[in-house]
Amino acid sequence: MTGWEVDFVVTEGRVPMLLVECKWSDGPVDKGLRYLSQRFPDCEAHQVYASGRKDYETAEGIRVGHALELLRGLI
Repeated sequence: MTGWEVDFVVTEGRVPMLLVECKWSDGPVDKGLRYLSQRFPDCEAHQVYASGRKDYETAEGIRVGHALELLRGLI
């Protein structure tokens, strides 16, 4: 399927645990991330950006925010 991709998928035992879509600035949630987060509802989904100010969670549970916030939570 063309267009249904994200930039990073973290897996555990071949099971997706974290989906990450990276953007330069904050904007609408990527259609590929929306699709994959519905396909894998138990998987955490994030759209992160390098420059921007928005920080929110969509109705589907996708977290949108600055990349540093996600990275801080991983360590």
